[in-house]
Amino acid sequence: MRRPAGPPSRTVALLTANRSAVPCARTHPSIRSISELTTNPTSPRSSSEKKGKALSLAAEGSEPEPAAATAMSSALGVGGKEGPSAFSVDLVAAARRLLAFLRAGPPGVGRRSVRRYEELWLPLAVAEGGEGGGGGGEAPMLVPPPDVHLVWLCHCFHHSYSVYCLSRFGRLIDRPSILDAENEEYAEERCRDVWAAHYPSEPFDLHRNEIDGNSDDDIAYANANSEIVEMVRRYAGLAAHFASPFVREGVYHVAARRRYVCFLDLMKKVVGTTQDQTRLVPSLDILLMWLAHLSFPASYATDMVAMAISDNIAKMGVGYGEVVTDEVLKRTRALWEEAYDVPYDMAGSEVEMAAVRAAREAFYWAPAASDEDANRLYKSLQPRFLMEVYVFLKGESDKEHINKEFLRLRTQRCHRSLKLNKSMANLSCKNWQKTWHLYCEFATRGLLIEVRRTTTGCFRNSKFLKNISFSWSDMLHEKALALTEELEVRMRAMASITPPVQAPYLLKCVPDRVTDDGGAMISDVILRMRNYRPQEGRWLTRTVLDHGGRECFVIRMRIGRGIWRRGAETPVAVKWEDRSIEVREGSWSYVASTSSIGYAPEKVVGTATATKDQQENKVVWSLSTGYILTVNLGDELSFQLKSESLEEEARLLVGRRLSYRVNTDGASSNHNEEEQYLTLVRNSPDHHGDRATVLLNWKLLAVEFQPEEDAVFVLLLCMVIARTMTEIRREDVAGLLVRRRIGEARVGQRDWGSVMLPDLLSPDPNLQPWYRNAAQVLSSAETGAMLAKYSPADGKDVLYRQSLIP
Repeated sequence: MRRPAGPPSRTVALLTANRSAVPCARTHPSIRSISELTTNPTSPRSSSEKKGKALSLAAEGSEPEPAAATAMSSALGVGGKEGPSAFSVDLVAAARRLLAFLRAGPPGVGRRSVRRYEELWLPLAVAEGGEGGGGGGEAPMLVPPPDVHLVWLCHCFHHSYSVYCLSRFGRLIDRPSILDAENEEYAEERCRDVWAAHYPSEPFDLHRNEIDGNSDDDIAYANANSEIVEMVRRYAGLAAHFASPFVREGVYHVAARRRYVCFLDLMKKVVGTTQDQTRLVPSLDILLMWLAHLSFPASYATDMVAMAISDNIAKMGVGYGEVVTDEVLKRTRALWEEAYDVPYDMAGSEVEMAAVRAAREAFYWAPAASDEDANRLYKSLQPRFLMEVYVFLKGESDKEHINKEFLRLRTQRCHRSLKLNKSMANLSCKNWQKTWHLYCEFATRGLLIEVRRTTTGCFRNSKFLKNISFSWSDMLHEKALALTEELEVRMRAMASITPPVQAPYLLKCVPDRVTDDGGAMISDVILRMRNYRPQEGRWLTRTVLDHGGRECFVIRMRIGRGIWRRGAETPVAVKWEDRSIEVREGSWSYVASTSSIGYAPEKVVGTATATKDQQENKVVWSLSTGYILTVNLGDELSFQLKSESLEEEARLLVGRRLSYRVNTDGASSNHNEEEQYLTLVRNSPDHHGDRATVLLNWKLLAVEFQPEEDAVFVLLLCMVIARTMTEIRREDVAGLLVRRRIGEARVGQRDWGSVMLPDLLSPDPNLQPWYRNAAQVLSSAETGAMLAKYSPADGKDVLYRQSLIP
């Protein structure tokens, strides 16, 4: 039996500081980014663990740059090596601006943009820069048109850029050091005026159709520099390469900068100790910093000369898009581990492109089209934060019971049933071995690794020996986002995480008691409190639970009017068009003497009303959120969704589409299963191409939606479709006739979506995306047959059947 949810935690920082907090408490709705997860200076530190400083500045996306002559402190958060001198540009801020441009810039350009870059922009930059622009002064504060800017960046990324500039202009043309949006906007407006003065017949901005028609085979621009055209082609997929949402976080940039320092330091060591043609492959985070550094040519050239690797980095470093052998990858990993005694492939720092794609496709690991959360105003709705986790082991065990011992990975909170076992006999290794790869909610608090020994007996299968723990809060305060612990005398364990990012919301509607017009449950308890005054009206009610089992909304569907009096009166059905649906925000207010009888929250945040067009055979639902849903009841069922205010296209498609697509065997069973799902697909200017923002299962009344979608709109959409499908099929396909509470799984035992494994063949459906085995993941705790006996005060059963199945 569900109980009223406890008060939500105020911040994740307080959550991580208070070890006795309510289990599975999530972040408050006002906490939306990792910057607010890492700024609590009072978080306790274990005396047995070596901790780093709190990354409050790092979380904001920047860090203080020391003087050029000052040596950096520890090059890695784990390892303790000294790095080279500081850079002459703030790489953290540079990476942030580079990612912002890749997200907002044109998806691709062609020969016309290359001609505009070579023949118009570069001469303009030289003319406006005077003796500056890399030749001893500052580059002009000008930002070129987006298509030209993209070509310029691609050219700067290539090692031949400086040679090109020197041979054509006699000096290096630098990009201006603009590291914030305000200055960039000013520089672009200023450049617009300068461009118009120099080239009045050439437009500054190319329209989308002009960029799309900017093809490589355009005869008018056939003589464009083929080498630069090839560079643009090479970097065409760069935005998708850095599309993982955690890449935007400031703490990720700080950790990446430190690893980039080590990468350059390793390159210098390799040059000084080997004579062969060794090449080093940058990981995802190191590549980001390398490109951010290259995007400021003058600073990059100065820094490489200061580090004494300017002659080697171009031939030793493997650039983006280059194909390398497995031997080169293996050599890079070995040199890194030998130098720093840490794994090279950390969480969020993959080397191979296939691994980067797998990290995003393991579940809906996609950035939102907008950084704004449409659900900030709903105080009862708490967000989810997900992170990628790697667990490594290194060392050997020489115990006599090694064949009987094994390791068990568990979470501290929210998924106490998780037990991932690994035999100790297979874990002895001289190098770091990635043992576990999983995705966890921040609310799980951390991991536990237990050393256990199998025993014989009737009552228990294993004996607990010892354990170590990794706390997300402690790891977020580490500069490398990783921690190492001693597991055995000769064995160590390391955990590495990505910064937590806001994940899609998960909500499900569960049956509840019938309520009256005022929102009170139909019950003798309420009658006694009201001196036996009859309760007016009857509403079918559903309680909305979030991923942690907390009550956040109440949905009510009007069914009948009137009162019930023993032997005299009974409620009667209202007209079809009066059977409205409403959503109320908040949780139930329970009567003090009971934990299951109470009042629905008073605040109504959404309504839906229907009209039926018999001639055109369709049902039209008007949602208070500004959308109109049209359900065509012809031979082929279809849904049309229109917004009264938004111009962007929204399509409601049957089945699991795009990122939610599932390949299953059996055509008939797959078709029946796909009919339960609807995917909302949007195409907006903020995102290139179609993207799925909502997945709903109207049969199980479960929804997953991106933070940019309004929760009330999604809930109304799910409920009106469930009711419409019930009427169409003339059977209770969505369980709407159930009018009592059903026992849910115990909170914290296997919370919905709290832990997932990238291996989609995992036998446990609770460790996979919910929509692959929705019926099992969303099943209630009641396994027996459901008794259909209800109180006469609810109204006759025929009242509800005729209202839902006319």
